[in-house]
Amino acid sequence: MRIGVVGGGAWGTALAQASAAGDQPVLIWAREPEVVDAINQVHENKLFLPGIPLSPAIRATAMLKDLAELDAVLLVTPAQHLRPVLKDLPRLRIPLVLCAKGIEAGSCALMSEVAAELQPDAPIAVLSGPTFAHEVAAGLPTAITLACSDQTLCADLSARLARPNFRPYASPDVIGAEVGGAVKNVLAIACGVVEGLKLGQNARAALISRGFAEMSRFGLARGARPETLAGLSGLGDLVLTCSSTSSRNFSLGKAIGEGGDAAQLLTDRRTVAEGAFTAPVLSEAARKAGIDMPITEAVCALLEGASAEEVVKGLLARPLKPEA
Repeated sequence: MRIGVVGGGAWGTALAQASAAGDQPVLIWAREPEVVDAINQVHENKLFLPGIPLSPAIRATAMLKDLAELDAVLLVTPAQHLRPVLKDLPRLRIPLVLCAKGIEAGSCALMSEVAAELQPDAPIAVLSGPTFAHEVAAGLPTAITLACSDQTLCADLSARLARPNFRPYASPDVIGAEVGGAVKNVLAIACGVVEGLKLGQNARAALISRGFAEMSRFGLARGARPETLAGLSGLGDLVLTCSSTSSRNFSLGKAIGEGGDAAQLLTDRRTVAEGAFTAPVLSEAARKAGIDMPITEAVCALLEGASAEEVVKGLLARPLKPEA
C-alpha cells in the first residue's frame, strides 16, 4: 500500500517517518518549498522537526495532484485548513486517513464530516491518540486509535501503518476518536494555565477529571461510544497533552498562566495550537446542544484576554453539585 501524507509539519513528517520504516516509499506534500527541498536533498525537516534523520524512502512534493496515484493518504493539515486542502485535491477514491484534531469554525463540523462533503467517493478513517511527533519520529513506543466504519479497510490500514513501536488499535467509532482529539486540545490549554499559575498537582488532576467529564458529555451527545472516549484517542490523549510542555496547547496555556497575552502568543508561534481555534467552536456547539462545558468556556475567556486568576476564581465559585 503506497502511502501519501498531506502536511509537512512535525506531525505529518513523523507519520511519514513511521510509515516509511522498512524502506516503504512515502510521498509527503508540504506547502513550504524549503521543507520540500530539505526532505528531498538532506532527508531532514529542518523547519518543523529538526535533528531527526528521515528515511531516504520519503520523498516530498509541492504538488497535491502527485498524491492521486497512491493507495491511501494521511491528511495532517491543521483542522481549520482542511477544507481548502480537500478542495484542491483531485477527486479521490482512495482512503483518506484524517489526522487533524479539531472542529471546523462556522459549521461546527467534525473533520470526517468535512471530508465526506468534499471527497464523497473516498473512504474515511481517523487516526488519533496520545502522540508527540518527536517521539514517533524517533521510533519510541506509541499506541494510537485507528477508527473506520469499514472494518476490512481498518484492518488493511492497520497492517500497513503498524510497526514494532507504532501500534494501531482498530475502532469502528469515528466520531468518538474525533471528539476526543478535538476536546483534549482545549483542556490541555486549561491544564497549562494551572501549571503557569503554580496551582499544584491536585488542581491539575481535578481539571483532567472534570475535563474528561466535559469530553464525555459532548462526545455522547454527538454519538460517540463511552469506551472510545475512555481509550487512547480520548482519555489517553488527554492525559498526555495535559502533562507536558511538549504539547503545544499545554505550553500555550502555561504561557498565559505566567502572564502572557493570548493574542500575542498565538501570533508569535510558527506551529499551531489547535485548541485555541477549537475552543470557541466547541463552546458554540455545546451551547447549541445544551451541554454544560464550564472549563471550555473558561478557556474561551482566557483566549479573549480575561485574567487567568479571575477565570480560575470563577470556576471554583460555581455552585456545588453531584459529580457526573
